Amino acid sequence: MGVVVNLEGGKRGAASIEGLIDLTKEDMGRVNELILSKAGSDVELIPELARHLISSGGKRLRPMVTLAAAQMFGYAGEGHVKLATSVEFMHTATLLHDDVVDESDMRRGRKTARMIWGNQASVLVGDFLLGQAFRMMVDVGSLDALDILSAAASVIAEGEVMQLGVAKNLETTEDEYLAVIKAKTAALFSAAAEVGPVIAEASRNDRAALRSFGANLGLAFQLVDDALDYGGNSSDLGKNIGDDFREGKVTLPVILSYRRGSEEERHFWKRAIEENECDGAALEKAINLMNKHGAIGDTIGRARHFGEIARDALAPLKSTPQKAALFDVIDFCISRVT
Repeated sequence: MGVVVNLEGGKRGAASIEGLIDLTKEDMGRVNELILSKAGSDVELIPELARHLISSGGKRLRPMVTLAAAQMFGYAGEGHVKLATSVEFMHTATLLHDDVVDESDMRRGRKTARMIWGNQASVLVGDFLLGQAFRMMVDVGSLDALDILSAAASVIAEGEVMQLGVAKNLETTEDEYLAVIKAKTAALFSAAAEVGPVIAEASRNDRAALRSFGANLGLAFQLVDDALDYGGNSSDLGKNIGDDFREGKVTLPVILSYRRGSEEERHFWKRAIEENECDGAALEKAINLMNKHGAIGDTIGRARHFGEIARDALAPLKSTPQKAALFDVIDFCISRVT
């Protein structure tokens, strides 16, 4: 079934992150080499599974943010490459674990690792990648960077558990949901941005600016994903349209539609989310209700709000090509639905 949703007046030309890609191209080449090296193991299944996910697409936005943030403050060492690789391994491990928890079958148009090798292998290889990430952090020798990324790992795990607690719970409030995505998604963006100025020995204010930028970018990024699940396309989203609905996830468009709906509409949401009555016809009805109550548009509005906070966080910093590129990242994230 194809469902076309008008996301705030149709899609303009997407903003570009070519500036960020160009600025980090050389360093990302070294990151990619390190990824392949550190994903290696004498245990045959580990590199096979790791390469499956690492090569399955994705823009590697988080490590590029780390590299650009370090460059922004004149860092000239090698540590940013290892930290960027650590960030990507943390993200990859999270995807492996997420797909198991969510029982996902597809990611970016390919079978998930759990569908090929099973849940146990996916979880354990995710753990291996986390271990490799922490070894690289130690190699860098910055206790502050290690503290930031290890704290993020703990927060991400807390977010996963929090998500289990709100799963299929239609009484979840917007504040509760924002707390989940702040932990699950924004924490890693925030850490990825902050470790750049940390190893460049930038000021406390500079660190705080990048930390705030990353956290709010992460919130905007996730809210856009929430909206795209009900009206984007698979290339934008990195998964199948309607996956959140079929998995019974209570995301912000669902929360807003449920709270604004009539008693009859709330009964529909209970059947769809709590009782798994989520076929194609139900998805079409869900999207119609979201449009009726402005839930998708308001989710995008929330994303824009956090995007502006991210922009304001960077605004006082001196003008550099890296700062301009990070502004472009904000526009890129939002432009996926505008």
